[in-house]
Formats: sequence, C-alpha cells, structure tokens
Amino acid sequence: MEIGIEKQDKKLKYFIEDYWDIFLGISSIMVAFYFHKMGQGGAATLFAAIGIGSLSLSVSEVAEILSERLQEPYGSFVLTLSAVVVEIILLYIILLQAVTDPTVVDTVKGGIISAVIVDMNVLLGLAVFLGGLKFTEQEHNKETSSAYTTILFVTAAALLVPSVLSLGKHSAEVIEDASMWISVLLMVFYIIILVFQTRTHTHFFKSTTRSRIFRLKRKMAEKDSGDEEEDDYIFEKFNMLGLIASIFVFIAIIAFGAEVFANDGIKLAKEYGISVGISGLIIAIVAVSPEIVTAIKAAKNDEIQRVVNIAMGASTVSILLTVPILMGLAYLSGIRFTLDFNPLEIGALILTVILAWKTTDEGQTNYFEGMSHLMFFFAFAIIAIYY
Repeated sequence: MEIGIEKQDKKLKYFIEDYWDIFLGISSIMVAFYFHKMGQGGAATLFAAIGIGSLSLSVSEVAEILSERLQEPYGSFVLTLSAVVVEIILLYIILLQAVTDPTVVDTVKGGIISAVIVDMNVLLGLAVFLGGLKFTEQEHNKETSSAYTTILFVTAAALLVPSVLSLGKHSAEVIEDASMWISVLLMVFYIIILVFQTRTHTHFFKSTTRSRIFRLKRKMAEKDSGDEEEDDYIFEKFNMLGLIASIFVFIAIIAFGAEVFANDGIKLAKEYGISVGISGLIIAIVAVSPEIVTAIKAAKNDEIQRVVNIAMGASTVSILLTVPILMGLAYLSGIRFTLDFNPLEIGALILTVILAWKTTDEGQTNYFEGMSHLMFFFAFAIIAIYY
C-alpha cells in the first residue's frame, strides 16, 4: 500500500516537473487577457511576460526532441528557428504599433541589440559566475567562442554602415536602401555560417543537447542508482508531425500573449516615461529568460560548453535572422524600418563582443570573468535609463 502511494506521489512530482511551464504559460496568458479587458495594463503586461517566458521554454524543449530525430543540417535548423521565432514574433507585434506611433521603431531596435547584450552578459555572465564559484575553473572548446566572436564582430561592423550614413547628409531613402542591403548581406552570411557549422567545421561547435532541467537531473539520478524508468514525457511519444504541430500551437498562444504585452507594455512605458533602452532590455529579458535558467543549470553541472553554445549561438541568430526577417515584415506592413541604431546600442554591442572574446579566448572561464560581464551589463543598464 505504501509502495503504491509512493509511486503515485512520484508520478505527480514528475508530472509537475515536466509540464509546469505549459500550465503556467497558458494560465498566465489567460489572466493577462482578463486584466487587459479590465483595463489594468500593468498586471496584463506582467502576466503576459510570464506566459511568454514559460511557453518559450516549452517550444525549445519540443524543438529539441524533434531535432534529435532529424539529420543535419535539419536538426540545427529546427533548433535555430525555435530559438529566434519567439523573439521575432514579439518584436514584430511591437513593430506593428509603429503604424500609429513611429517612435515604437526605436524600441524594436533597442530590443534587437538588447537581446545580444542580455545573452552575452546576463546569460553568459551569470552562468560563468555561478559555475566558477562551484568549480573554480571550467573548460570549453575555444574554437567555438573564437568562431562566434568573429561572426559577431563582423555583424556589428555591418550594422555600423546605416548608422554612419545617418550621421552624414544622406537622405532617408539612402539610409533605407543601405539598411535593406545590409539585411540581405546578414542573411547570406547566416547561410554561409550554417554550412560552416553543420557541414565543414562541425568540430568547432561541439555541444550537448539542451535537455529539460528536471528530466535530465532525474535521468542521471536513475542511471546512477540503476533504477532507470521509461520516460513518460508525452512529447517523446509524438511523431514528427505531432511535434511540429505542438510547436505551432505553442507559438500561436505566445503570439496572443505578445499582442497583450505589446499593446499594454508600450502604453505603460509611455505613461511612466520608461526610456527606449530600458524597454528594449525588458523585451530581451522576457525572450531570453528560459535560456538563462537552462544556462545556469548547465554551468552548475560543469557543462560550460553548452553555456557558450547557448549564449553565443543565440546572439548570432538574434541578429543574423531577426534583422532580415523584421526588415521584410516591416516592408510588407508599410512600416519604415531602418538599421541606423544609436551610438549607445552599437557601442555596447561592439564592446560586448570584445569582452566576450577576452573572457573566452583561452578556453577556460572562472567567476571573475562572469562578474566582468555582469558589471558591464549593469553599467549599460544605468546608461540606458538616462540615455
């Protein structure tokens, strides 16, 4: 009798661990809609952010299962697309507000750059700091960070082009044309990088799969004890079509939450005088929060290679895919969207890449290097408040 009760308790515990993000995400977005209808923008924005973050984790987990069943380069493509799609949806829905309020475009630009700032300084910095406290020093493939920092440096330099032109006596049409050409170059660059990463130089990007935090921990414990049980995670039993359908369903729900977040969030920012820089940071943190949790757990398990792949890989995709796709969507929506970022955004991006290069070039990390990234982020946040 006691054994049966214990098994039931164990199943309930595993059920909560496996599906908490789905229930929290859906319920939070429903609550956000309720507050939106009641005219309580602050509560609606908060619950929408929680829902988006929770369901983003669900999307990444289902995409991981799908990618494990596909051969390269399709597996990498699925993971890449799932990582960037939530950010694109969130930024595009915010961008649609520019039809009536053109200043919203600056918030979207801030969100693009802030995604990289958060990935490379908060995610990487916090994970390296906490991992360094536990293991003193952690090792990773230095070729990975070398390749990614090179990619990000070239990308940052490309984004400088429209910004430099905007400082001269060039017309708006010239800046729009330059922005369009830069977005095309970024997309071409991404395709070349995809071939480099999945075909010709796969050894540069040795990574471990991004398994669910609780299930990975449980499986490791069961393996050590010799009491390994069948995985009851429902998405493991789906075929490829079912997994793809699940991803689209989660993304559709996220889109509803993103609409509330965009509508009420923009109004809230104007009401309280929140700067464009801080608005961009808030958007980035909402989009990146699931990856931050995953990276911290990986660092504490001495999987710093996975942390580097998540932080730098996500940063690369955030620019190389997000910028061209948003440019295309803005054009189709009749919205003027150019890549003339302000000096703070470009400067912070370039300095972040340089800092990441210096802290990861030897293939070893420690808590001091993690703290360096966190210090940089806090300094950037202070400037963003008053800029």
